[in-house]
Amino acid sequence: MRRRALLAAPLLGLAAPLPVRAQGWPTRSPRLVVGFPPGGAVDIAARFIADLLAPRLGQAVVVENRPGGSGTIGVTAVAQAAPDGYTLGAVAVNSLSIHPYLFARLPYDPERDLLPVSLAWEAPLVLVVPAAHVPARTVAELVAWAGRQRGGVSFGSSGVGTTVHLSGELFCRRAGITGVHVPFRGGAEAMTSLLRGDLGFVVDNVPTALPGIRSGVLRPLAVTSAARWPDLPEVPTMAEAGVPELVATSWGAICAPAGTDAAIVGRLSAAMRALAADPAAQERFQPTGNRLLGTTPEEASARAARERPMWRDVVRASGATLD
Repeated sequence: MRRRALLAAPLLGLAAPLPVRAQGWPTRSPRLVVGFPPGGAVDIAARFIADLLAPRLGQAVVVENRPGGSGTIGVTAVAQAAPDGYTLGAVAVNSLSIHPYLFARLPYDPERDLLPVSLAWEAPLVLVVPAAHVPARTVAELVAWAGRQRGGVSFGSSGVGTTVHLSGELFCRRAGITGVHVPFRGGAEAMTSLLRGDLGFVVDNVPTALPGIRSGVLRPLAVTSAARWPDLPEVPTMAEAGVPELVATSWGAICAPAGTDAAIVGRLSAAMRALAADPAAQERFQPTGNRLLGTTPEEASARAARERPMWRDVVRASGATLD
């Protein structure tokens, strides 16, 4: 019996480190990878979340920008990292629910290679027109104005396959508008073109559009959320404005590599849920223009899966591709 116990001891020692590491996690700073340059919407949300998480985890959370490939470089780095809880990703809806239909060969599989830990942020998009160039004050007036434009109406976006682009496509189809998509190399360029009157409208992210709305150079006509958005309480939803079945938001999740220990995932998810329930944390997050979210991993995965058919259909109808 003693000999069997001695022979078994090395095998038990091999099995022990994983739970010990999980229980002690984190003993150093986790990195939060962002697949976009500093200063963008995802980067700003990620930095606020990193600061809010640090006291709850007992370690600083270091944001690391890995831009390129419409976010795929950063997401691939997370998917291929060791599943030890020290490489996490601030992953936008594009990477989880849209890119499988835009790329013929995506370097990661969002369902197989990523483990959504928690939904993290969300904001709707808002349909805006340039106040100096488009007379419409309601969606119905915009539809009527667009119908009088020879060859249709141009709408802009921050790039092919973004939620701004695809939400614009979705709006045109739901509202019966002949739209011509004009992609730009970022939201700032699209907004400059809109304000010059080169475009008829943009269905833009609320955080990006808010400064123009507040200054009066942009006129908001509808938001894409299911309910009115607190930052724009006077702006109707698409349904209220007469465009049914158009609910689309720009959201993101904290993701870990598949295979990350359940104890680590559970602690991260609990921390995000505690932040989302904390009014002080929500107030600190407010400058991003988003609402701070916290969910279980199952809820985050279900959200990504639920939206894939909608985005798949829009991508296919638009003919958009990133290959």
